[in-house]
Amino acid sequence: MTNALAALEFPSIGHLVEWEGLFLKGTPFEVNKVVILMWLSAIIVFMLFWVGGRSAKLVPAGVQNIVESTVEFVRKDIILQTIGPQGMAWTPFLTTLFFFILICNIWEVIPGIQFPVNARMALPFFMAMLVWVLYNYVGIKSQGFGKYFKSVVIPPGVPKLLLPLVALIEFISTFFVRPFSLMVRLFANMLAGHLLLVTFAVLTSALFTKTVLVVILPLPFAMLVLVTGFEILVAVLQAFIFTILTAVYIGGAMNPEH
Repeated sequence: MTNALAALEFPSIGHLVEWEGLFLKGTPFEVNKVVILMWLSAIIVFMLFWVGGRSAKLVPAGVQNIVESTVEFVRKDIILQTIGPQGMAWTPFLTTLFFFILICNIWEVIPGIQFPVNARMALPFFMAMLVWVLYNYVGIKSQGFGKYFKSVVIPPGVPKLLLPLVALIEFISTFFVRPFSLMVRLFANMLAGHLLLVTFAVLTSALFTKTVLVVILPLPFAMLVLVTGFEILVAVLQAFIFTILTAVYIGGAMNPEH
């Protein structure tokens, strides 16, 4: 039993999320495994749209069916529900965002790779800041700076006595909490899922090497399979949450009365 416990040597978190540079080592432009996976994700998204739209058929099938179904989902269940009909121009951006986040997440369950790009904070931070810039730009463009700022910090119907407190809360929420929560939600969920998968993978591997404990091997192995399936669901869910919140923020900037 002691030897079996000794076999359970879990890698450090740093070992799991930090990758040695492959190119341009020691420079601000260092390229590692995570960067390559991010590039591959972008290429896959481009190829999905290119292949799906290259030879469109009346009855979609294969890649075309995947792309068209996702576009329809984004239009009906995200844009129409959050922005309204005037938000249809955001369909390409929001669909691309959904696909990109999903593919970056799904690397976690791909054998030989098994790492979600969004388990590193850099990409969630960049996307959150991009969304922050976009919805503030949309608000200023739609309403003008003064009216947009007023609509953000002074919600309608607030009693005058509470106005200073509410204005401060709304200011902090819109300009600081929103991008921070977008970033942390995506990053933390993907990192936690990655650590959970590693835990059951290490446990299964350790028990597999110990004949005396092989009788309980099916339990951690079954948990590994279940957690893998659960993480696929989480990958889709986190892509959806990030995308729909982006649409909500854009819609709120365009239509403050909503």
